[in-house]
Amino acid sequence: MGFGSYDESEQENANRDDEDDDSEAVNVHENDHDGSMSFESDASTDDLVGRLSEMKDDEDE
Repeated sequence: MGFGSYDESEQENANRDDEDDDSEAVNVHENDHDGSMSFESDASTDDLVGRLSEMKDDEDE
């Protein structure tokens, strides 16, 4: 087989011993937090929007 190729029969006939075993599964909601975030800045909203526009323009180039 060449680079990046695979035998589909290997995928179809794969025997997995852990199909019903969730003991090692990742719980994505385990560390959910309800809270708030705030920050203070000396920059005005216009300054921040202007800076964002500059950053977007830089991405386009």
